Amino acid sequence: MTVMDLGKVGVWHPLFTRESAGEVRRAAAEIERLGYGTLWYPEAPGGRESLSAGAIVLAATERVNVASGIASIWARDAMAAAAGAAALGEAYGGRFVLGLGVSHKPAVQMRGHDYTRPVAAMSAYLDAMREIPPVAAPERPVPVLLAALRPRMLELAREKADGVHSYFVPPEHTDLARKTLGPGPVLAPEQAVVLETDPARARAIARTHTRVYLQLPNYVNNLLHLGFSQDDVAGEGSDRLVDAIVAWGDADAIATRVRDHLDAGADHVSLQPLPSGVDESLALLRDLAPVLGPLLTSEG
Repeated sequence: MTVMDLGKVGVWHPLFTRESAGEVRRAAAEIERLGYGTLWYPEAPGGRESLSAGAIVLAATERVNVASGIASIWARDAMAAAAGAAALGEAYGGRFVLGLGVSHKPAVQMRGHDYTRPVAAMSAYLDAMREIPPVAAPERPVPVLLAALRPRMLELAREKADGVHSYFVPPEHTDLARKTLGPGPVLAPEQAVVLETDPARARAIARTHTRVYLQLPNYVNNLLHLGFSQDDVAGEGSDRLVDAIVAWGDADAIATRVRDHLDAGADHVSLQPLPSGVDESLALLRDLAPVLGPLLTSEG
């Protein structure tokens, strides 16, 4: 298992795959200066190819880790993923982390693939990545994290990867994930955040986020498994669900949610600012940094 230090708190943001390269460089450099430990970015239709996006962020920074969150296994074959990740790890001092996921049925079908037996597909992909060592390799292997929500994928991460990057989850899932993974693998959940103390305004912003992901069965089924009801996951989500998925309030309230994940067994929490405009997100991260202060170092 590859040892990694992601820092206690990072930033997850779609800007790294959808904004201009200049905006990506500006945002990445500032987030690094603020002290966040890892920058995460997604891979989605219409956005940049995952490893290319990682290269832009790595080139714009000097110390911060950069992680794909998550690169779809359907977007490139296993050997290409292994070789590309190794090249980034070797070129940028071991700062790259490869997050892999099986994506979602609509996105997979859009690429012309058949979304069946996702756990078996991921297992075979991980095996294939190890069959042909890349020519250029970093001093240490690039860590591989899996997008994992339910027990079978969590167990696969424990057996064949270095850890898990979970998304759209409350701290209760972090607790269950840690119990499944055991003490070794890294556990790095994403946490959406809204810096707003008015409940109505905060939940309105939060629902711009929840309405998107509550259309995807993987997330809905996981929430039902956690004990949420059909009413909770309907439409844009109940207040109960919105409050569980999106941390809102003042900076202290958001810091408390981060600590809830850490206390539940997370090694690292990546914050996704809402709303997701570049300048609004940077302002939110600036306001949070003084309160998160101790957590923005490995000693936090």
